[in-house]
Amino acid sequence: MRITQHVLFERSEMKDRHLVRKKIREHIADKAKLPILIFPEGTCINNTSVMMFKKGSFEVGGTIHPVAIKYDSHFGDAFWDSTKHSMMTYGFNVLTSWAIVCNVWYLPPMVKEEEEDAVHFANRVKAVIAAQGGMSMLPWDGGLKRKKVKESFKEEQQKKYCQMV
Repeated sequence: MRITQHVLFERSEMKDRHLVRKKIREHIADKAKLPILIFPEGTCINNTSVMMFKKGSFEVGGTIHPVAIKYDSHFGDAFWDSTKHSMMTYGFNVLTSWAIVCNVWYLPPMVKEEEEDAVHFANRVKAVIAAQGGMSMLPWDGGLKRKKVKESFKEEQQKKYCQMV
């Protein structure tokens, strides 16, 4: 990872977030360096939806080159449902599948508009990726599958529901 200049950080550490943001800005300012590959969802899900993007990679400026990736499960499923299969079972399934087929679409570059904040820019990029891959857009964080839901998020959803009723 040192050879390929990975930027590792602990998402829960605020000082790490600032350091990563600084490293990314320095990287994109140097035109001799290759583009950075970022997976803004922070996790993988079941190939049907695009989860909420983390806003950090959309705060630093620069041009975003969106890529839509969608697996075709006809010959083998690349998705690992850790609630159903162990890592060993998943590894065995992948290694013994006929093929792992993946559709990849390189979409036109996008830049943040003048009056657009990082969240809106991230959502605009997410919408383009979801449309290309024929996936739905989900407004919540993919980390919810591993963590307890915040009370503030529950309350927000309850308020929305009450307004509908």
